[in-house]
Amino acid sequence: MALRSKTSRLPPEVNRILYVKNLPFKITSEELYDIFGKFGGIRQIRLGTAADTKGTAFVVFDDIYDAKMAVDHLSGFNVLNRYLIVLYYQQNKVTKKADPNAKRQDINNLKEKYNTQLRVLCVFIVGAQLM
Repeated sequence: MALRSKTSRLPPEVNRILYVKNLPFKITSEELYDIFGKFGGIRQIRLGTAADTKGTAFVVFDDIYDAKMAVDHLSGFNVLNRYLIVLYYQQNKVTKKADPNAKRQDINNLKEKYNTQLRVLCVFIVGAQLM
């Protein structure tokens, strides 16, 4: 770990959590610890095991500067003839990819709620005009 200036600034997207793509499907967590651990202390590694998450992992570093060093050095790194894609985890991108059925249900709930209120308001206005 290198000495850091207290005034050094990091871009806003930099954080301790890395999202790694294009991993070999048979890679183990221990192998990932060996690769990423060279850049600093690792708090956690989550390796994708489901069909749609195979070949991906989340790596959480203890220190943000260590995570930056890992991104700088491991993006494009060749592991078993696969070139790693190492990105900073961004919560807003994950929530945008949320289940579309859940989004649709939320929209339907809002429509139902506000259509009911709109009907009550219309009945109230029409009733007031009749008086």
